[in-house]
Amino acid sequence: MDSSAPSQHNLASAKVVLIVVSLVQFTVPFLMSAVAIALPAIGRDLGASAVQLSLVQTAQILGVGLLLLPMGRFADINGRRRVFIGGSSLICVATMVIGMVSSIELFILMRFIQGIGAAMIFSTSLAILTSIYPAQRRGRAIGIVAAMVYLGMAAGPSLSGIIVSHLGWRWVFVLLSIVMLATLILSVLRLTGEWRSAEGEPFDWGGAMIYMAALFLIICGAVGITRNLTMKIAAAAGLVGMVLFFMHQRRTRYPIIDTKLLTGNLAFTFANLATFINYSAMFSFMFLFSLYLQYVKGYSAQQAGMLLIVQPLVQAGLAPLVGRLADSYSPSRLATLGMIFCTVGLFIASRIEADSSLALIITVTVVLGVSLGIFATPNMTSIMSLVEPRQLGTASSMIATMRTTGVLASTAIIALIFYSYLGDQPVTGANVDRFLHSQQTSFHVFTVMSLVGTLFSSVKGRLATSIRKNGGKG
Repeated sequence: MDSSAPSQHNLASAKVVLIVVSLVQFTVPFLMSAVAIALPAIGRDLGASAVQLSLVQTAQILGVGLLLLPMGRFADINGRRRVFIGGSSLICVATMVIGMVSSIELFILMRFIQGIGAAMIFSTSLAILTSIYPAQRRGRAIGIVAAMVYLGMAAGPSLSGIIVSHLGWRWVFVLLSIVMLATLILSVLRLTGEWRSAEGEPFDWGGAMIYMAALFLIICGAVGITRNLTMKIAAAAGLVGMVLFFMHQRRTRYPIIDTKLLTGNLAFTFANLATFINYSAMFSFMFLFSLYLQYVKGYSAQQAGMLLIVQPLVQAGLAPLVGRLADSYSPSRLATLGMIFCTVGLFIASRIEADSSLALIITVTVVLGVSLGIFATPNMTSIMSLVEPRQLGTASSMIATMRTTGVLASTAIIALIFYSYLGDQPVTGANVDRFLHSQQTSFHVFTVMSLVGTLFSSVKGRLATSIRKNGGKG
């Protein structure tokens, strides 16, 4: 039996859950973005090579990506509270250990474990909130959580820079582990109910292994797709493995993901495709502009960070407001409006030149911040409303999986475009023109992708309206 019925939880307990989920959702993206600033100091202290430092980020992406979808199904069977607390515990312990490591190898291992913990949290957070909050109050709750995610992303680089400069990189993880421990204690004491909607059903271990092996090859191939033929073969093998996974899921009585959810509920499928495209496009902006501001405009890392922080701050400010609007107005229409802003912002970004004004750069940053601020919360609210209670964990995992794979796709696309313009050369003053051409080409590609995402979101809205009128889920 699913213990997720909203009637079983009073307003006070719902607020406690919202506080716990919000704190964790702030901490995890903070951790991800803070490490990037601390990497040079970490490398010097632990004697890490450039390849090892790149693995610091890749290891966490692997941990998150591999476990997201399986953990959503596992939580539906064994309890979302249990998986959520387990993920919080893993991140807390791994973060504590990182603060004391003496080797880069152990550091990388702990980052992988942090990724596993993050997957357990991401796959259950939205499902728990959806289980507790009724539809008429769900948007504002998801909006608050989304705002905390953006604040974590925004605060990570700036606070990490201050801590690293004055206390050292280890203190970033020491202080964060204290926050995580306090949140974990609050979770254990105040989260009540297990939210288990598929209790008694078996877990598809075979399907999970196929999925993780295929995704491992895709991630490794995407990260190093321009390096050699082996990486290209790995990516191709991963795609073949993913096809085999979905074929296996169609034949399995209790699959990790019900393929009928994708083929029979097109509104759900299109909403997730819009998520994939939106996050792919938005990551491209953050990545490319961080290089543009430093290599082309000559800004320092701190100056570039202060400009780029505008986007997540705009997102954080809009998310709760838009969440409240999503409780009263069509979430699908709001999400489509966000995708329109994304398309416009990326098109403007594609016109950026070496002598573009600071006002234009800030305008693009704000427009894209508005885009995700409008898109994310209504889209998540819409996705969670399109599935049955027993599928909430899977839906929550799908959203997070689309975000993660969107970032990976963005990385691969940019890498291929850069390789076609620059080859293996680093960006220097001598080839900055070629860098600008590659940036503009990249933004042209992502503008077209965003336009397609807008169409997906628009069609999804009409399908969702049809589903509600028919009283079904799709």
